[in-house]
Amino acid sequence: MQEVFIIAEIGQAHDGSLGILHSYIDAVAKTGVSAVKFQTHIAEAESSSLESFRINFSYEDATRQDYWRRMEFSSEQWSGIKDHCDDVGLEFMSTPTCIAAVDLLTRIGVRRFKVGSGDTDNRLLLKRLGAADRQIILSSGLSTLNDLDETVKFVAEFCSDIVVMQCTSDYPVEPGRLGINLIPDFIKRYAPYPVGLSDHSGSIFPSVAAVALGAKFIETHVVFDRRMFGPDSSSSIEIDELQKMIEGVRMVEKSLHSGFDKSTSEGHIRMRGLFGKTLCINKSMRKGDVIKFSDLESKKPAGQGIPARDFDKVVSRRLARDIEQWEFIQVRDLSDY
Repeated sequence: MQEVFIIAEIGQAHDGSLGILHSYIDAVAKTGVSAVKFQTHIAEAESSSLESFRINFSYEDATRQDYWRRMEFSSEQWSGIKDHCDDVGLEFMSTPTCIAAVDLLTRIGVRRFKVGSGDTDNRLLLKRLGAADRQIILSSGLSTLNDLDETVKFVAEFCSDIVVMQCTSDYPVEPGRLGINLIPDFIKRYAPYPVGLSDHSGSIFPSVAAVALGAKFIETHVVFDRRMFGPDSSSSIEIDELQKMIEGVRMVEKSLHSGFDKSTSEGHIRMRGLFGKTLCINKSMRKGDVIKFSDLESKKPAGQGIPARDFDKVVSRRLARDIEQWEFIQVRDLSDY
């Protein structure tokens, strides 16, 4: 059984600090995630002075392009980031935001690419990703189903290793717009490609629910504290919550693949004896008395006489002997059983 692939999305939660970024790697490595993901920004290649802020959160960046520039790291620094991930047993991932970023990440040996919602229809970028010969994970946050159909068809022309992620590009996303209900439809629609959830809810529950519905990939934004500065903090979960989410995902995953068969009670024989019940009389009765429904009770444990399930075989029968209150009823106690 292949485990659900869980991605901890740090994004820009490091706020441009290389030291904070490395501290995220160490913290996330202890949670059991499959990979830690960042975003590789090269401001001059991906943005212009005309780009506006998604939300006005920054007190130090005059423009959105300035913000992306502050989020940049050099090729050598990205290589060191990947080395750190390797050292702690985490797969390094980063979303390329331009072709120059694709080239940088390819050089340092990234194993798969996550395409952000804003680039799902960027065929220039997608074509370049295909040349890199890596898995391509498509986020659908800004796509209609028709858009997504076309993108999957386009990418499939040059890549056979595709993942389709349900995503809603709200920050944070409300429960009614999570789109978890789409997971089963995506599984049928995009087979044989696996399907996942990219979550911006700030909660652990959507990811666990998505796995229960068949999601094979999970991505969730992570921060040290939701009160931190940054555009994604309110839509992220915290490190301790991440660990709890992973426990939930693994539990659901194990349950789904357990092969448990409800048609048998194997392993429950002793428990059925403990909790099952046997018929008894709720008052003292004499030989020859006719047993009525109101005379019966059932008491633990099972196996002490006539099972409670067979009460209808006892009602209207005559007693073959005197019987005291709370005695278990045996077949031999009935004259005409």
